[in-house]
Amino acid sequence: MKITITGITGFVGQNLSKYLLENSFEVKGLSLRNSWAFPVDADAVIHLAGKAHDTSNTSEENEYFKINRDLTVQLFDQFLKSDAEDFFYFSSVKATADTIDGILDENHISNPKTSYGKSKLEAENYLLYQTLPEGKRLFIIRPCMIHGPGNKGNLNLLYKVVQKGIHWPLAAFHNQRSFLSIDNLNYLILEILKNKNIPSGIYNFADDESLSTNELITVINSVVGKKPKLWNISKSLIEKTASLGDKLKLPLNSERLKKLTESYVVSNKKIKSALGIKNLPLKAENGLEKTIKSFIN
Repeated sequence: MKITITGITGFVGQNLSKYLLENSFEVKGLSLRNSWAFPVDADAVIHLAGKAHDTSNTSEENEYFKINRDLTVQLFDQFLKSDAEDFFYFSSVKATADTIDGILDENHISNPKTSYGKSKLEAENYLLYQTLPEGKRLFIIRPCMIHGPGNKGNLNLLYKVVQKGIHWPLAAFHNQRSFLSIDNLNYLILEILKNKNIPSGIYNFADDESLSTNELITVINSVVGKKPKLWNISKSLIEKTASLGDKLKLPLNSERLKKLTESYVVSNKKIKSALGIKNLPLKAENGLEKTIKSFIN
């Protein structure tokens, strides 16, 4: 089977392409930066390319829509005319909700607040409103926070805090969050590609278990061989500091504080039911340990 991947040079693209090659798929990258042509020999297209959420809030709003919506529309229109059978659009859980009470599933009524989330949702809606020719499938993938060896971001920030022996100052915030290891993501894509009975639709991708940030700090300490240092500072003081960070462009701003302390639990029951499995290959804690060990190496 021949797979074309946009955004193949990114973290997910590099890992997914390697994994598919190891499982006897032919993989090619497609850049959408300049002029491009839809690959005539592709059996499936995995559309990863997009503009990520800018936590510093410095990106122009229209950039999200030009990249996340308009390029997706152009690519999907070409897919509909092609002989390719499967189209995977990597959206985000933030296309449906910036915050969530309880557990997020695919039936949630979407109401994103950011330009990032809105641009992803508008792309989703366009794809869903088109008529799929017989023999074609559309998968809208909504992953939560993806991590794995080589991936930077908030996990790396937490690792550096622990490595330097700094007390974790946000222990007063109690939350639960879902994560997605790159290993589980790769596994799910492979299984969908192999199983032609999986129906088109929206699918959340997340590990089976959720963890609190305090539990995550404990995991990181365990990997580096230290005792966790959790510091219960007043929530109001932390929030005021983050607000100051918005104005002074400090590392801790309101957006980053939200990412580190909010609860965001995502259900993966729909995709597991479709695949007929009870559990994903890698437990959330084991996946996080693998990522943290990569920071050490």
